[in-house]
Amino acid sequence: MDSLEDIWKSVLELMGQELTEVAINTWFSECRVVAMDETGLTLMVPSEFKRGVIASRFLNTVKGAVKQLFSGDMEVRLVGERDVKEPGVIGSSDPEQYTFDKFVVGPSNKFAHAACLAVAQEQTREYNPLFIYGESGLGKTHLLYAILHEVSKRHPEYKIVFVRGGDFMNELITAIQTGKNVEFREKYRSADLFLIDDIQTVAGKTSTQDEMFHTFNTLYESRKQMVFTSDRPPSEMPLLADRLRTRFESGLLADIQPPDFETRAAIIKNKSMKVGLSLPNDVVNYIAENMTSNVRQLEGAVLKIRAQRDLMNAQMTVAEVSRILKDMFREKSPYVPTPDDIIQETAKYFSISPEDLKGQRRTKNTAMARQIAMYEIRILTNLSLKDIGDIFEGRDHTTVLSSIQKIEKNVRNDQEFSQMIRDITANINSRQQ
Repeated sequence: MDSLEDIWKSVLELMGQELTEVAINTWFSECRVVAMDETGLTLMVPSEFKRGVIASRFLNTVKGAVKQLFSGDMEVRLVGERDVKEPGVIGSSDPEQYTFDKFVVGPSNKFAHAACLAVAQEQTREYNPLFIYGESGLGKTHLLYAILHEVSKRHPEYKIVFVRGGDFMNELITAIQTGKNVEFREKYRSADLFLIDDIQTVAGKTSTQDEMFHTFNTLYESRKQMVFTSDRPPSEMPLLADRLRTRFESGLLADIQPPDFETRAAIIKNKSMKVGLSLPNDVVNYIAENMTSNVRQLEGAVLKIRAQRDLMNAQMTVAEVSRILKDMFREKSPYVPTPDDIIQETAKYFSISPEDLKGQRRTKNTAMARQIAMYEIRILTNLSLKDIGDIFEGRDHTTVLSSIQKIEKNVRNDQEFSQMIRDITANINSRQQ
């Protein structure tokens, strides 16, 4: 089980070079590798709809990542859901490797680890909710599963609900469409332990936030433990409802930072031993010095080295490892977004069409999106004010300048607005991946 989970994590890491994090979370968050042989691997996709989308739109991307990992063509077979859920644990495929004893603790994650362990071992009831935040790939999901395992062992009778923020939203939409709101609420509000991964995805979704608010209140009043993970703290989610923000901040917030050199080296050694790979210290140090972003990247590197050793009889030297990992070390080429890229991402953020954004509609939402798009084009490209105006159905340069100045003023004076601009800019830049 461990090796299959590791392989899929490495494939996702490689797919991240081509797809945005949003695309990966949307279409692949529920997938896992359930079998592998010399001809290829079998990927379980529980949703028939997602299976169809992956087959038609993303299968070549998955195959490309698998080919890159194993340095050869391999088939990718898509299958439906199997019985992978443990009794008493709702909504989780429950990777067995994610336990506290397999989590490498270092200065960057020591506090978050201690807080999660205290919650799991019921050392305190004051950390409710527990809110863990940090960038992708640093171990937040590992800690959620570790809590799940520890509590399941101590209280096998507990009803534990594990869900990703996006799946919570999708389930709510389905419940509304099918008239099963009562069943939906019973599932979540009767939990003894409520674990939510990537809670930031509910921000800005009015109905989902309302449902989360009432679920939170019900569980809190019943003294049921809640644990959330996010890529940022509640204070940096401008679209998060204030009443949810205050509740998320009412418990304990703990951040996870990228691992330092010593922790990276320990992670590489730990992972290598687990997969039966013996790496000399100079190789371990070389990888730790050159890969600094996240844990998934380190684990993916170890998996790739092992595959090269097994399939190509590669030697475990610094020179050979440098060759094997050159694609993972390679810096991304400079990326300059086009005006169309900027318009597409800004329109998507505000849930309007690119045509409306460029056109004459004057609703408050559309006008704001249009001004932001003009601002983003100005700072991310070398277009003149006149050139920008021509893109937006011939608006003159004074209109463009006024729009840009308005956005600049809001960025300076409004922290939440400034965070929104950073989010949109990040979405634009992520199109290169």
